[in-house]
Amino acid sequence: MSITETETVASITGPTGAHRSLLMRLHFYAGVLVGPFLLIAAVTGGLYAIAPTLEQWSYRDQLRAQTDGPALPLPDQVRAAQQVRPDLVAVAVRPAAAAGQTTRVMFADPSLGESQTLAVFVDPATARSQGTLAVYGSSGALPVRTWLDNLHRSLHLGEPGRLYSELAASWLWVVALGGLWLWVARYRRMRATGASSARLLSVQRGATGRRRTLNWHGVLGIWIAVGLVMLSATGLTWSAYAGANVDALRAALSWTTPTVSTALAGPPAAPAGAPAGHGHGPAPEPAVSVTPGAVRVAELDTVVAAARRAGIGGAVEVGMPADAQSAFTVGQIRAPWVMSNNSVAVDPATGEITDVSWFADWPLAAKLAAWGIQLHMGTLFGLPNQLALLGLAAALTAVIVAGYRMWWQRRPTRGPGAVGRPPRRGALSTLAPATAVAVLAVAAVVGWFVPLLGISLAGFVAVDVAAGVLAGRRRRPDLDSAGTGG
Repeated sequence: MSITETETVASITGPTGAHRSLLMRLHFYAGVLVGPFLLIAAVTGGLYAIAPTLEQWSYRDQLRAQTDGPALPLPDQVRAAQQVRPDLVAVAVRPAAAAGQTTRVMFADPSLGESQTLAVFVDPATARSQGTLAVYGSSGALPVRTWLDNLHRSLHLGEPGRLYSELAASWLWVVALGGLWLWVARYRRMRATGASSARLLSVQRGATGRRRTLNWHGVLGIWIAVGLVMLSATGLTWSAYAGANVDALRAALSWTTPTVSTALAGPPAAPAGAPAGHGHGPAPEPAVSVTPGAVRVAELDTVVAAARRAGIGGAVEVGMPADAQSAFTVGQIRAPWVMSNNSVAVDPATGEITDVSWFADWPLAAKLAAWGIQLHMGTLFGLPNQLALLGLAAALTAVIVAGYRMWWQRRPTRGPGAVGRPPRRGALSTLAPATAVAVLAVAAVVGWFVPLLGISLAGFVAVDVAAGVLAGRRRRPDLDSAGTGG
């Protein structure tokens, strides 16, 4: 006996069939109702995936030095940038990491948005400015990437718009894992009955109609399931409501990302008349509440040299302290193929390392979070990472479209306004009492930790129950009439 698509959604007696029916109904409603949000997230995420490469091309005039030759002392480069914007205070600097690159000097600019600074790009060999651009966050995103980031995160609608992305991230792992379970279960049932058409990782040849659509939906889904769970997990860390719960959990378990302390033991022996500046850790967002003229530029070379001797390699960002009682910070920038984010605090008067944060000593959860975020942003492995994310977004789009196509192909062929039929309701009532209680308890806990998932799931259930009650009332008069006529 062969297994048809109708059998995959039928209500089957026994625990396994009840579980499958419940999961099928959840997968169906999540796909149909949350699908539009997932589709938007997939399209905008695909665009954001290639943003780092677009950024390098769009701003090549600012990012690539126009001359060759040895770099001037870092203080001279920063002073040249200060001449471009003497009205602002320099809060950080990213020295050119390789020949042909420019030095980036960041200024606190009250006219910009939250977590933004104004960067002046300086040719390290001539100290000539090559332009200014707004920079967002610790990743150093330039305007094109920032625009695509906001499109993906909030559709440029501000905080209300973030609800769409959090809803998508909240359901993505549920849809992915549910679909994975259903596809593997279908494959095992077909193998158990000896069906020669059973396929797990490849599309069944010769399939037509809804069967063909189902094959593409299932095969693509199983190939990208792990990637979808990764995107969901890392996306939730940035969300407003679930993200707050993630932060609280990490703090409770001591899984937070370590930072260096910039507090000095005593007043540093700063050069006479040396101004003070603003400091921040290697990955924090620059603050803007600083006093003009407060940057200790002359000490930059001493600070960077001390950090290099301590073992900080590669491209770095130097944070400038806001007062004489704070140290400079030097931290590795999140760059492609760099798996660590080491940072140190340096006393500029003595070159002494006052505090360190070595990536090797971070909690495992903090390391995984850092890698996951960079992987999500397409910056962990450079262009291959970006192309993989673009392919993942394209595959997710195809899976969603195939899901809607299956829904349409399942519709009744007669009747006005007919749409696809959902799987049969009532699966929860067929479970064993203990299992049903466990399912409800897990749903409650997950819904509390991921609030938008819980709220939307409760809404689905309420609408489904109401629809079932209405359908029952419509059938009752028909049954009564049939009984009277008999």
